[in-house]
Amino acid sequence: MTSPRADAPPLPPILEEVQRGIRDYYDELGADRERWIARSRYYYDRVHALLRSMIPPGKTVLDIGCGSGDALAAVAPATGVGIDLSQSMVDLAHSKYPQLRFECQSAEALCLEDLEVQNGGGGVDFITLVNAVGELSDVLGAFKRLRPLARPDTRIVIVYYNHFYEPLAGPAARLGLKLDNPTQNWLSLDDLSGFLEIAGFEVVTTGSALPLPMNVPLLAPLANDVVGKIPILDRLGFVKTLVARPLVPLARPPERHSVSVVVPCRNEEDNVDAIPKRVPKMGAFTEIVFVDDQSTDATAARVKAMMAAQPDARIQLATGPGEGKGAAVRAGMEVATGDVLMILDADMTVLPEDLSAFFEAITENRGEFINGTRMVYPLFENAMRPANIIGNKLFAVLFSLLLGQRITDTLCGTKVVMRHDYEKIAASRPLFRGVDLWGDYDWIFGAAKNNLRIVELPVHYVERVAGETKMNRRLGNAWVMLKMCWVAFRTLR
Repeated sequence: MTSPRADAPPLPPILEEVQRGIRDYYDELGADRERWIARSRYYYDRVHALLRSMIPPGKTVLDIGCGSGDALAAVAPATGVGIDLSQSMVDLAHSKYPQLRFECQSAEALCLEDLEVQNGGGGVDFITLVNAVGELSDVLGAFKRLRPLARPDTRIVIVYYNHFYEPLAGPAARLGLKLDNPTQNWLSLDDLSGFLEIAGFEVVTTGSALPLPMNVPLLAPLANDVVGKIPILDRLGFVKTLVARPLVPLARPPERHSVSVVVPCRNEEDNVDAIPKRVPKMGAFTEIVFVDDQSTDATAARVKAMMAAQPDARIQLATGPGEGKGAAVRAGMEVATGDVLMILDADMTVLPEDLSAFFEAITENRGEFINGTRMVYPLFENAMRPANIIGNKLFAVLFSLLLGQRITDTLCGTKVVMRHDYEKIAASRPLFRGVDLWGDYDWIFGAAKNNLRIVELPVHYVERVAGETKMNRRLGNAWVMLKMCWVAFRTLR
């Protein structure tokens, strides 16, 4: 058993007694734990599938309260470390998964100095607590022990029992339907969020699953694959999930981050000249990447003229494939060189001057995906048609329910991420079947799939001055949005 950290405060005697009771219970249970897992194979298989939907294979994963090691092994980590209070559980896990590392430790006095960021370790990608928070004698103390292992991109994944079902736990144990294990913390989302906030973390997204945790023929697929995935009804899930991230500064100060502003253009010859004059200078440098998406006017010629007249300006011209805004933006991202990647629509209906607020939000780590919203400030006259406003608000409600994060505007063209997070979003795009020609949903869904913290930033939305809108097909656009909702439902839930 690894020695506890010297700075870990000792537990009060009464909590030590609670912890000792939990350890003794699992030490006595020992290998008999396997029999209980086999009896509840359906439940554990579903929980493991849930974990795999949140944690890609090949990551560095620390599992707190690892038990027999099954949950850690299920996510196929490149480096997997499990800790458990019970030596019997650690021995069992070692025998089952010798390729993984297991140690007998308490979460409240966690010591893994070789993984700690400040000691030269690389930290971990994911920290999981699967049905473990209910058996922690000091939840806040345990969460604080995770901080040294967390990088800015580390994610805490918590799977816990829905406190709504607490009255059924005793009868189920007496009937032999579950272990009579010493679960003493039936925590709500508000409880966990409070503990995490005090420990220096914030909640990214939440969810529920498995309203019927037993394999009842016909009923289980209906309850878990249909009813349990419908927004609002999913609150009946027997297990709940929470993903959190550490609130830590980024490695570099804001002024050292470079910026690329990607401007997709199709027939925007009368708008492009004004953009470099209005885009604020941000960070180490600010480059503007115009993407001419097979324009039939003089858009490309205007950009080339600007580049010739301002050879010292950081202006690039890329060629889009003519397959919609999403493909044009991806073409621009391929040539962009900045650390911070921004999208600005060429019509400037979102004010270029607002980009400085996006830069501040992303470089101060207020969020990892900064999504513009046009639904806070009053819309300028003729900036958006009434039908578009109503449709956008309705779809925003639906998307918020699907994503587990608040979204008020799904089609604002201005979005900002760090380069390393854009790479995650781009890698997730095949999951969404290429339905989205605009690219907005690929970005939003990719951010949600990768558990990025989505933050909305209100923008001023004004009427287009020159050129024509590219959003004329309202019924066709609504159909695409419905298809994207279905894709998100199948992929994210």
